[in-house]
Amino acid sequence: MDNRSEVRAFLTTRRAKVTPEQAGLPTHGRRRVEGLRRGEVAALAGVSVEYYTKLERGNLTGASDGVLSAIARALRLDETETAHLHHLARASASPPTRTRRVKAPEIRASVRRVLESMTGVPALIRDHRFDVLAASSLARALYAPMFTAGPALPVNSMRFTFLDPHAQAFYPDWTDVAHGAVAALRIAAARNPHDQNLISLIGELSMRSDPFRTWWAAQDVYVHQHGTKRFHHPAVGDLTLDYEAFELPGEAPLTLLTYSAEPGTPSGDGLQLLAAWAAQNTDAGTPASERP
Repeated sequence: MDNRSEVRAFLTTRRAKVTPEQAGLPTHGRRRVEGLRRGEVAALAGVSVEYYTKLERGNLTGASDGVLSAIARALRLDETETAHLHHLARASASPPTRTRRVKAPEIRASVRRVLESMTGVPALIRDHRFDVLAASSLARALYAPMFTAGPALPVNSMRFTFLDPHAQAFYPDWTDVAHGAVAALRIAAARNPHDQNLISLIGELSMRSDPFRTWWAAQDVYVHQHGTKRFHHPAVGDLTLDYEAFELPGEAPLTLLTYSAEPGTPSGDGLQLLAAWAAQNTDAGTPASERP
């Protein structure tokens, strides 16, 4: 990925989101630019206009943590956006590196045992490319539409979300789910700028999905470590589940994602029904036409 282009697009889009009123600046007459001017950002950050212009053109090389933090405050970046800016700066400081294909990370046997023991909740492990590397039987049942091609792992949840025709029915709040997925993938891209597999995935989605291409260009970055997600399962109907994302310690970034529901609620009963359905369909990837 072109780091300079990424930096330029990120800073430009963030500057456009901040109004003079939000920054506490006076406004006089008609403004030609949306959001703040470069000079206003420079003044708020305590740097020269020339220096900020160099940064916004994509050259973060040599920018100190203090300068980056000052720019983040001037642009009113949140914690995730500020971390993203620092990741971009670290990539700028790295010597040019050829992209490389990165093997799927190994999952420790102890982690697999923990996953297999989680029989009452859907649980899966994914990497930074959103490849699902391992899944409990209940997770396979929950994500049955994603496994329609068969039970083999890995499967990529990004491709399912944007390229599978069943995804929008599966996620009643598809727009929010998909937009959030793009924002999380952009964070992963900044942290892994030389991962050829990740770059290829982004290129494929950009070519084949108009919504992905639009949201990718927006440069939004955020990630939800917990929350609520709605599903419309083809066998058990509507489910509203709470999710938790746990970062697993190790050399490679892996995430354990779990779903649950309060017992006695419609979704809690739905999970029990899903477990019974899963017991009857040991291959959660069975095509819908063959399911009971």
